[in-house]
Amino acid sequence: MTNLRVPVSESDHTRGNHHAPVTLVEYGDYECVQCGRAFPIVERLRGHFGSKLLFVFRHFPLTQVHPLAESAAETAEFAGLYGKFWQMHDALFINQDQLGMPLLFAMAGVLDLPQTTLHDALAAGLCAAKVQGDFLGGVRSGVHGTPTFFINGARHEASYDFGTLATAIDFALVEAEGSFFHR
Repeated sequence: MTNLRVPVSESDHTRGNHHAPVTLVEYGDYECVQCGRAFPIVERLRGHFGSKLLFVFRHFPLTQVHPLAESAAETAEFAGLYGKFWQMHDALFINQDQLGMPLLFAMAGVLDLPQTTLHDALAAGLCAAKVQGDFLGGVRSGVHGTPTFFINGARHEASYDFGTLATAIDFALVEAEGSFFHR
């Protein structure tokens, strides 16, 4: 089993209780159709497990097959500079079928982000280092495709459907808490 090589830190984008017994890390790509399918599943898991689950999203843009993934990831990071990473993250997956530069700038406008500054940031690669850092951490952890999930540092090798992930999280809760968490 492959383990997460880069521990969760303050530089990660997280949702949920930082003291949760289970941490779910996703390496994802905004242009990846499977990541788009995983998005509502992760949201459902977050609702289902509540304060027992911390969710972490890390960028893994597969630029060879997804030419817009890097720009989308950098746009999410740009939004993060203004405290709006998760709003942009959600918008990118919700509108994945329209992904392109017009959508990136439109979503920046909707989120009240400075579009000219976004343009300059993308041109200069202002947020590229964070995206590249996530990607290289994924490579170190054995990530080859997206989405790839880790539960409490161990790679989730099975399907990412709700039932399978929920069962794996339940088992991680048993290990972390010493008692079975009932769904």
